[in-house]
Amino acid sequence: MIWKKPWFQFSILLILAFVWGSSFILMKIGLKSFTNDQAAGIRMLLASLVLLPYSIKNLKHLKKKDVKSLLVAGFIGSFIPAFLFTKAQTQIDSALAGMLNSMTPVFTLLVGVLFHRTKFQVLQVLGLVLGLLGAIGLIASGNGLEIGHVNSYALYIVLATCFYAININEIKARLSHLSGMQITSLAFFFTGPAALFYLLTTDFAPVIENPNWPIHLLALAGLGIIGTAIAMILMNSLIRYASAVYASSVTYIIPIFAIMWGILDNERITAFHLICMLIILLGVYLINKKK
Repeated sequence: MIWKKPWFQFSILLILAFVWGSSFILMKIGLKSFTNDQAAGIRMLLASLVLLPYSIKNLKHLKKKDVKSLLVAGFIGSFIPAFLFTKAQTQIDSALAGMLNSMTPVFTLLVGVLFHRTKFQVLQVLGLVLGLLGAIGLIASGNGLEIGHVNSYALYIVLATCFYAININEIKARLSHLSGMQITSLAFFFTGPAALFYLLTTDFAPVIENPNWPIHLLALAGLGIIGTAIAMILMNSLIRYASAVYASSVTYIIPIFAIMWGILDNERITAFHLICMLIILLGVYLINKKK
């Protein structure tokens, strides 16, 4: 089984980091025409629609004992965090959002230890600390981070990372008998109607006043289809075969791709950036290192 291979798991982490590292840009573009709640709702609805054929196909695998965990995966793992992130993005910069998002592995370990009796190794904790320090150093070195802009909206992202941690541990503990596609499609089968119902209550008249709204909708489509539906299939598959903390360490790698985007935009990369990247990769390696 290729999913059990460490090199393949790390490759999936890199793909997820690239996709989610680009999500902040797509979110920012979508917010130019749509309200933060509309952007989140569209993201979730489009993800649910693209997964709908698979949702219907996998209904035969839906067991009563799995419904609670699938609701957690759908609403706690994706739906509510989507709204929390777009809300936060209206008042804080992307750099701070990335830094706060790096709290996910820490919360994942805490939730696992406190509620799922997850065993951990000293090397895992060391890897967590190194990864967090590397991510913070990488983001703090950017020009976009303004500590003066830290406000109550930052708590929305902290709450989202807590929800991510709950979701990852729930899937690892109770849904490992299902495939990543089954978990994702069945979870989004429940969130789709909720997203549609919410969007029908919003006012789209101001949106169409912006002549560029189709471009902004296209950005949200990419966010929903690639950054949510496909990415969650990969993530939920990874959770089945790797440790919960290792899967969540993708948030440490996301800032690396943010730097890469900066290079393409003619930003300068320094030795400090490279050192932070190496620290992050070392931390991720230690998190997944076997005894």
